[in-house]
Amino acid sequence: MKNRLIKAAAASAIAAAAVFAAPAIANAYTPAPVGGSSVTVTAGGTVTVAFNNFEPNETVTGTLTGENAAAGSVAFVKFAVTSTSTTKAANAAGEVAFQVTLPANATGEYTLTAAGAVSGASSVTIAVPAAAGGTGGTGGSGTLPATGGDNAALLGLWIGGGALALAGGSIAVASTVRRHRNAEAAA
Repeated sequence: MKNRLIKAAAASAIAAAAVFAAPAIANAYTPAPVGGSSVTVTAGGTVTVAFNNFEPNETVTGTLTGENAAAGSVAFVKFAVTSTSTTKAANAAGEVAFQVTLPANATGEYTLTAAGAVSGASSVTIAVPAAAGGTGGTGGSGTLPATGGDNAALLGLWIGGGALALAGGSIAVASTVRRHRNAEAAA
């Protein structure tokens, strides 16, 4: 009886170890970006994005998607679609890096996805900060267009409005004085 209890405990321990070890073994190669899940780069700029945890020497495809991503490049490969991609082999440590060059007119966010043939995929968001100033309407000078009121143009309105208010007040005072004079003369 004691032998059966020891065998049952050993079998339970092995089963529990298998339950907890299986996910760890299955996730031994889970790709992840190096340095965080997002980077910021200016329009027309270049950034190198690295990933690790791929299987050694695994084939990895890097795909850049976003607005006008076809004008950008991943490791100097260009295509005429809304995304562009290239394929590289991970090194012996399971690391791979992609050099991303955004188009000069890049805006918003882009996504770089590194997908391994066996390990799966991981993504990094590439944000393009808003440009300081606009294109300046027609001149393209990099300044914002003028909007709203012009205080110099309002000066004439203030003077004219003040003159009308003064004239209206003068008429009201004159008519009140005349009424009082007429009332005194009648009494």
